[in-house]
Amino acid sequence: MARLIRLLAILVLLSLGGCREGTSDALVFAVASSPSALHPLLATDAVSERINALLYRPLVDFDAADRPVPGVVRWQRIDDRHYRLALNGSPVPFADGSPVTLDDVAATLRTARDHPASPHAGTLKHIVQIRHEGDALRLNLSRPDPRLPERLHLGVAPASRLEEGGALARDPLGSGAFRFLGWQADGGVLLARRADGLKLRFAVVPDPTMRALKLLHGEAQLVQNDLPFEMVERLARDPAITLHETPGTTFSYLGFNLEDSVTGDRLVRQAIALAIDREAIVRHLFRGHTRLATTLLVPGHWAAHPGLAPWPHDPDRARALLAELGYGPQRPLRITYKTSTDPFRLRIAAVIQAQLAKVGIALTIRSHEWGTFFGDIKAGRFQMYSLSWVGIRSPDIYRHIFHSASLPPGGANRGRYRNPDVDALIERAERLPREQAVPLYRAIQERVHRDLVYVPLWHENNLLLSRGVGAVAPRRDGSYGFLEALEKK
Repeated sequence: MARLIRLLAILVLLSLGGCREGTSDALVFAVASSPSALHPLLATDAVSERINALLYRPLVDFDAADRPVPGVVRWQRIDDRHYRLALNGSPVPFADGSPVTLDDVAATLRTARDHPASPHAGTLKHIVQIRHEGDALRLNLSRPDPRLPERLHLGVAPASRLEEGGALARDPLGSGAFRFLGWQADGGVLLARRADGLKLRFAVVPDPTMRALKLLHGEAQLVQNDLPFEMVERLARDPAITLHETPGTTFSYLGFNLEDSVTGDRLVRQAIALAIDREAIVRHLFRGHTRLATTLLVPGHWAAHPGLAPWPHDPDRARALLAELGYGPQRPLRITYKTSTDPFRLRIAAVIQAQLAKVGIALTIRSHEWGTFFGDIKAGRFQMYSLSWVGIRSPDIYRHIFHSASLPPGGANRGRYRNPDVDALIERAERLPREQAVPLYRAIQERVHRDLVYVPLWHENNLLLSRGVGAVAPRRDGSYGFLEALEKK
């Protein structure tokens, strides 16, 4: 009842919203959290990675079909163990006017490979030598890798700044479409588009109601995702606001600590998967603005498994599994579930809690502000949690999150999953061309699905609400690349 009263109050406030425009000369993009590190090679949170993509041009980019295309560099494969990288024409200079050089490319590669906090280290450690060879760099590998260019989607920064360590994260300098102007008091950042000087401010507004009100009142011009869907539908009815929607690649899941005595038991994880009614959550909370997922990659991706059977909603089977383990109405299974303080994510957690209670699982929800929550997940201080992977373009992600050598801080295998067969499949797939690697990637997905490392939930659509700007189209990976061509009315 309290939540219903609060929601009605929110809708009343929305309906009373005026049309006062903000006085700043900057477009305001309201986001839920502050970027933690504007370093192109060390960022691990979504908002940092998305802003970094505006500040730094990548060595290698991807086309619409997720195929690698030249970015700052073009490549030549000498053989499976040797590549040459050359500058792709005359690259756009850094924002301070200095040119992008091969020294910067080499320093970017070395930092991504060697820095202890780099999330790219696991996929680049086989680059054993980087040396100048005329007007190019020669890369020597310790193993065959016909798909190395896919792993070089790395933002380029000046060598001199990379040598300064953490300073770049607070004072970024790249060759991207935007340049950094400064940090804001709320933890957001102010950028300027290099082509025309258009200013863009990322304003940190943790509360979704306030983000909606700022958009309605003209104090913000852009909000993407992270709003309750009934609020999105109400905002979209305002004639000054436009809703843009596209199917997304963001993958949401339930994760488990596999070293925990309770959640480390596959039968427990299977009971949880069978107890959750994902279709009901999608229908009632997401209002249909999402697609159920069976694997991390979206349907249609070249490496996605098309034949995985989704875990069904079968509460009777869940109860039977729990009974085998000695749990039941008189002895419920107790599990702690960690999530953020975002109200919508808390609503999802509450629904999952109610669904699990019906089969005999007593779920305790622990919510924390983003920094504490994410820190706990990386440190393994959890039994069960929910998160999303954003911007996935390549099956390289499997090494990063499922290989036993990718435990934090050197990777994102946060559940501490160890499976020698999966490790071997990942390593074999990395050595093969795309076409030959597909069966191996499908085998990886089958093993991970069977082992229930994650309970796959859904792929969320990208919903972008705007006012006072020209036509925009959100990217399917949730990136902010559309801002490069955004027009202010």
